[in-house]
Amino acid sequence: MSIWRRISDFITSTAIDAFSSIIEAVRTTFEGDPETRRRVAFSIAMIALSAKMAKADGVVTQAEVNAFHEIFHVPPQYQEQVTSLYNLAKQDVAGYEAYATQLSGLCGTGKPNCKMLEDILDGLFHIAKADGALHDKELVFLGTVAEIFQLDEEQFDRILARHVGVGQTDPYRVLGLSHGVSFEEARKQYRALVRENHPDVLIARGVPEEFIAIANQRIAAINAAWDRVEKDLKAYERV
Repeated sequence: MSIWRRISDFITSTAIDAFSSIIEAVRTTFEGDPETRRRVAFSIAMIALSAKMAKADGVVTQAEVNAFHEIFHVPPQYQEQVTSLYNLAKQDVAGYEAYATQLSGLCGTGKPNCKMLEDILDGLFHIAKADGALHDKELVFLGTVAEIFQLDEEQFDRILARHVGVGQTDPYRVLGLSHGVSFEEARKQYRALVRENHPDVLIARGVPEEFIAIANQRIAAINAAWDRVEKDLKAYERV
């Protein structure tokens, strides 16, 4: 069943008074179905935190809305429910820190550097940069969410490098490599990142199929960085 059908049915059957009640309802409604709960929780997290982030710099641009829909391929029959959920999160008086804390408990493993939470942060970066720049308040928002998600500085730095300064970013940062690394070590890390971020792997850890655009964009950034690192290291070896 489509994740949007699941969410639509869930919203229709849930008494909505605040977004926090939605988050708690996800926990209880899908308690006996952890796979569906992970997929629904991921989607709810993206909707809620996207809505909160849209207000971070005080201006919601059309580019940010378009970026939202690049990740959220919502069928027309479910647009109304998703929009109402987005607006509820945007208007709720609760701060994004409270949402991030609650949602990390639903989506995460409870351990630091949870890959599923990294997937959520990656999607938020995609939306934040859509207007051509990462604003200071958006960066503070993203950094705070990363801290709440218990993502370490290296993970945050890798995600930041993938999204900022396209064409100028240090490809070693994108791959999480230090300068001076050997060719074999670099290739091993590159291959590990490709395996780790394959769409099938994301789906296995709970990312809905509808969000696999995140994986495709990530793989493209990793491959582009490797092309540059590979040329650099091979040229160094010839010297």
